[in-house]
Amino acid sequence: MKKFLVPLDFSETSDNAFIYALELAKILKAELLLLHTFELPVIESQMMPINYATIYDSIQLTNFDHFKEKLPQLRAIAEAHHLEHIAMNHILMDGDLLASIKKVIAQESVDMVVMGTNGAEGWFDSFIGTNTGSVISNVSVPVLSVPMGAQFSKIENIAFTTRFRKKDIEALVKLLLFAKKMKAKVKCLYVKTADSDVTAETIKRWQSHFEDEQHLQFHIIPNENVIETIEDFLVSQEIDILAMLTYKRNFFVELFTTTTTQRLSYHVQTPILAFHE
Repeated sequence: MKKFLVPLDFSETSDNAFIYALELAKILKAELLLLHTFELPVIESQMMPINYATIYDSIQLTNFDHFKEKLPQLRAIAEAHHLEHIAMNHILMDGDLLASIKKVIAQESVDMVVMGTNGAEGWFDSFIGTNTGSVISNVSVPVLSVPMGAQFSKIENIAFTTRFRKKDIEALVKLLLFAKKMKAKVKCLYVKTADSDVTAETIKRWQSHFEDEQHLQFHIIPNENVIETIEDFLVSQEIDILAMLTYKRNFFVELFTTTTTQRLSYHVQTPILAFHE
């Protein structure tokens, strides 16, 4: 991974994701593309003539000036973390955030999107809503979502949830490459319920396929409560990043649908790396 796209709205949440992206870029020797978007309003008036071009030019100039004013702040953040040497390029685009992200990914050969999510209060709405959730569901590259409460530290343990499907293998191979560069362990988790259709032979075949991976562990945990088991695993195994394949988005959404703040707090600090089929 050599190029990360980081959408910014200059909030504390996006600043935190920016710092996380900088730290990853340092380890992976990658560069950052910093994206700020704005939407031009739809103006309708039958009462009086309006010079639409002038209005749009004014709005674009205002956003450009605002963006230009914020750039030194980003540089100051990088310097404060001794990461000012990381290569950064800045993009200002008008239009929908998701459409802009997809356009930049296609034009700039982006390897991963890194973006922030809010904390426990309102976190579900932010994560599954129109920003991070829609990006995770609709872009072609991995998306790393960084909760507001997550502060970068040495990444030592990465969890990967699996159901031992063929489509999981490609994502796991990509994750192993990422983990090796981070010098981290990958802990592959399968929660086995009573109606599980995964056979012991399938699990053994996977273990045999990856037997040369010294830093890969398989954890098979029998439990009827999949969500709670994953949450407990994040805590007990000191997981730094949770990785998963979004081939079943209903399950992915369910993982973050909980009304209990205490349960949510278990994983609200954990960045989530979403791979796609």
